[in-house]
Amino acid sequence: MFRFVIHYGIHFLVPIIIGLLFYKKNKTFAIVVLLSGIVIDVDHLFATPLFDSMRCSINFHPLHTYWAITIYIVIFLYKKTRIFGLALLIHILADIADCYMITLN
Repeated sequence: MFRFVIHYGIHFLVPIIIGLLFYKKNKTFAIVVLLSGIVIDVDHLFATPLFDSMRCSINFHPLHTYWAITIYIVIFLYKKTRIFGLALLIHILADIADCYMITLN
């Protein structure tokens, strides 16, 4: 249960908190963009089995590879695309936390 709370807390609560704290003028837009980082989970549709609670997403799914993460970091570095990179990196952070929790079991 703790793993579930941490994983989905980062996926959903962290973007809302960041949007409220750091994007006061455009908080609704920021929150929607930050929450939309979840769309990279579309690559889970290509996995067999589709869902495995004990599988680490990092470097398993195409949009969760180290190459993709490098691109997300580059996107984050440019001011015009920073919020999109942040959304993707928050998603990756949630998945890294999940992987860490898997190793604790």
